[in-house]
Amino acid sequence: MANAKGNRRRFGSVRQLRSGRWQIRYPDPRTGLMRPGERTYDTKTDATVALTLIEADITRGDWTDPDAGNVNFGEYADNWLRDRELAARTRERYEGVIRLHLKPGLGAGTLVAITPAKVRSWRTDLLEAGVGAPTVAKAYRVLRAVLHTAVDDGLIPRNPCRIKGAADDKSPERPILTLAEVYAVADAIQPRYRALVLLAAFSSLRFGELAALTRRDLDLERQIVRVRRAQVELATGQLPVKDPKSAAGVRPVALPSAIVKDMETHLRWFGESESSGRLFVGPKGGKLRRSNFHHIWSKALADAGVLPVRFHDLRHTGNTMAADTGASTRELMHRMGHSTMDAALRYQHMRGERDRLIADAMDAEIKKAQGNGRKRLPKQDPPAASGA
Repeated sequence: MANAKGNRRRFGSVRQLRSGRWQIRYPDPRTGLMRPGERTYDTKTDATVALTLIEADITRGDWTDPDAGNVNFGEYADNWLRDRELAARTRERYEGVIRLHLKPGLGAGTLVAITPAKVRSWRTDLLEAGVGAPTVAKAYRVLRAVLHTAVDDGLIPRNPCRIKGAADDKSPERPILTLAEVYAVADAIQPRYRALVLLAAFSSLRFGELAALTRRDLDLERQIVRVRRAQVELATGQLPVKDPKSAAGVRPVALPSAIVKDMETHLRWFGESESSGRLFVGPKGGKLRRSNFHHIWSKALADAGVLPVRFHDLRHTGNTMAADTGASTRELMHRMGHSTMDAALRYQHMRGERDRLIADAMDAEIKKAQGNGRKRLPKQDPPAASGA
């Protein structure tokens, strides 16, 4: 019960309760009805300051209904994901992050219960549980995005994700292969995948981009491969081919002349015959699958005596070689397909001539390595049949 002594103000009211603490009341800006404050205060001054701040928030249009955040976080995160327009693979990744890393620690509580302290504790728990730092950084980015939408929806007043640097993906630097190692793996792998290894290393294409290539994308006369689309491997087993995320992903990439003979041999014996046919297929004509190819790649590394690396590290190797030729940042971003649409438009003016010079410089390095005691390229005879 309230003390009979109340204090009426121009905006709201402050009164002392029998407990000795102070309570505020103010008009709900949506209904005009008086509502009590969410907490009580030790002194009349504290209560008056709190009421003044609420009045200022309402005047600025920044007031948020404290009850609005009483929404289950797990349900809100699911709805957030459902309402996003995302590529299928991206949607799968986000769903996995929410299911594996957000819901276990935060899903049972409400939005308003997620404080900066709670976010710090959640992140620390993940790291102490042995979740890798890059994965934790990705989970933090998704959490921040979900809660940013909650702010936009007027459910919470401020995003509690405020840990400096927590969203930075501090992945360890990936290894690169030497030219000798690239060719050692290319020699050791099943013949139908030799060109795949060389093209990955010297064009910097991603696995999905390589899997989506067709014959008409490869112009050996001009020594160019055109990246138009990319294959995505979903958890359902589906292999859709999609447009790249940005205009920068659609690009011509110049090839070193040293791998042209390998590409010609590949087209003769392994590529599908139609112009629209896929450049790389499995022994039974199936599409390349990253999950299946992993075993072939691992065996080739072992047979070649090369330390275990990811197939994606061939792309890193090619990027490093291109950088070593003196290519500019813009030229590298074009070759790698890294940029926003706007950035890609700015880079278009240099796409042809300088990219050719980059490939020529890479070609010189390949020939130098081949001249240092390495065996010549194989004859263009039909490669020996191989299992798998």
